[in-house]
Amino acid sequence: MSADWAELQRVVFPQDGDPDVLPLYIDADVWARFGAREVRVSDRAHIDDVLGRRSFRVAAGERMSFAGYFNAFPASYWQHWTVVDRIRLRAELEGDGTLLVYRSTAQGVPQRVASEALRGSTELRIDLPVTTFGDGGWYWFDIVAGRSDVVLREAVWETDAAPPRQGTASIGITTMNKPDFCVRTLDAIAADGSLDELVDRVYVVDQGTALVADREEYPQLSERLGDRLQLIEQPNLGGSGGFARSMLETLEAGAAEFLILLDDDVTIEPESIARSIRFARYATKPVLVGGHMFDLLDRPVMHAFAETMDLGPFMWHAQPHDQVPHDFRFSNVRQTKWMHARMDADYNGWWFCLIPVAAIRAAGLSLPAFIKWDDAEYCLRAGAHGFPTVTLPGAALWHVSWLDKDDSIDWQAYFHARNRFVAALLHSPFPDGGRITGDSFRWDIRHLLAMQYYPVTLRHRALRDVLRGPEHMQQELPTILGSLRETAASFPEKTVLREDAIPRTVEGKKVFPLGPDGKPAKGPRGLALVLFTARMTLRQAFTRPAPRNIEAPQVELAKRDGAWFRLPFYDSALVSTADGTGKVRYTRNPARFRKMLRESRRLHREIKRRWPELSARYREALPEITSPDAWRKTFHQ
Repeated sequence: MSADWAELQRVVFPQDGDPDVLPLYIDADVWARFGAREVRVSDRAHIDDVLGRRSFRVAAGERMSFAGYFNAFPASYWQHWTVVDRIRLRAELEGDGTLLVYRSTAQGVPQRVASEALRGSTELRIDLPVTTFGDGGWYWFDIVAGRSDVVLREAVWETDAAPPRQGTASIGITTMNKPDFCVRTLDAIAADGSLDELVDRVYVVDQGTALVADREEYPQLSERLGDRLQLIEQPNLGGSGGFARSMLETLEAGAAEFLILLDDDVTIEPESIARSIRFARYATKPVLVGGHMFDLLDRPVMHAFAETMDLGPFMWHAQPHDQVPHDFRFSNVRQTKWMHARMDADYNGWWFCLIPVAAIRAAGLSLPAFIKWDDAEYCLRAGAHGFPTVTLPGAALWHVSWLDKDDSIDWQAYFHARNRFVAALLHSPFPDGGRITGDSFRWDIRHLLAMQYYPVTLRHRALRDVLRGPEHMQQELPTILGSLRETAASFPEKTVLREDAIPRTVEGKKVFPLGPDGKPAKGPRGLALVLFTARMTLRQAFTRPAPRNIEAPQVELAKRDGAWFRLPFYDSALVSTADGTGKVRYTRNPARFRKMLRESRRLHREIKRRWPELSARYREALPEITSPDAWRKTFHQ
């Protein structure tokens, strides 16, 4: 390779022999258009054609497109955010055939831009402009094999642009009782030679009791990574405490220009780490670079393409909201028109997010939030300091999905509520917080109608803590989790009933039909919602449950049917947990319903009334509670 050209993105293939992930690397399918629909006619993907990390075989007479998520080049993002204005596709191949290069428009229309004949051993260099992708578009290439196989030895997207910065990155992994995941991530980092010159240190902040250091693989990993690996053990301070520790260590080491935050329960594509660092180096100005999240248990499924904030109710949204989750088995990059438009993000989840050290110096460390909203708040804060967030296609990992979790009705309900309000007090542009108080009050009503009194209790505690002021966040960080879990003991709904302890129901099991799209019903809307809420609120507050429905559960419902608009019809119900390990029992309590509804109204009104004062207090305290000194005291107390 010429010394004037540098790698931006390698063409890579899966290492673990999993055929399910092939659609993320190649588009091996034959598609035909029928009207407005594209239909897969045949599937030519074979994991046996993956010859190595960078090598792939295209069988004689076959055509293979490398327009997969990990191997197409997201040109619009590089044009918009970096100094790169031209790239080169360099490819080494063996065999007779044709290589075709395509680009797409922001509307997803493909256009062929180059064609090269292949004869025997071939090394191609195809220069391509990155100047006409203002609203979107990708580059990719196809290989058509002739009478014999064509082997792609390696391919890389390069540039001759000069990067504005040349720094290395540290990696910060926060883990708690997931040492098996953690050692696999460390192994992937150690095994990828391209990261040797890009990653200067890996911080593993272990906050659990099942320790990474106790794994049998750890001594060998420690030897392979050498002094780049630093293991830190500390009490459980949540994700924000673990990531803040990595931020502090990176600041104090003074060696890296970037810090990459990784969750623990993930499987990483190591090439994504290299791409995020290179993108950050070439960015016109320092930016946060986020990676996409695929489902670890359903690996071709992506959960969001861009994370955005609706500042009115101050709530996050996955974009495009009507297209995700997206399954690449049924629609790859070429067939997914919306994926060709560049989507700008307001924040990125800390399952994978690169942060410039300059942003940490300017904006501070993580909010002492324990969990939830720390990533969204930080990106908003960094953006206010001039460091925007980019979620980069082709940089991703696989993460355990939240679909099998009950975190909105478990102890995490406290952090969902408190940290959302704190983030809004810090960043909402509206003098009274916009629609957040009304939206939060409606969530309380939904939980109460569903007989979910535990999360409402925690949500009210969260609001009372918000009213106390910002000082409580650092002070209670080491103890808050234990306190929340102790509260659960007084709520029977928090006892998970296993198969041998599930009582018989009065009316048996209720099953509701799915909608025409194969998904559960979404509940009433508009005027129907207003009338439903009024009627069910009166029922929950002023009618007595039947004694027999208190002695035994009235009905049994699947998790999908245990929705806020179904549960109010019953006096009690057994509902499956999200992870399928058992059932929980909800029982209607009119007196508790009335008391909690009054308290919810009082707390939300008080927060709205005091919003200007509270907002000023939190904004004034933010530099202190996120400072290195404040976090250093927490780590060493």
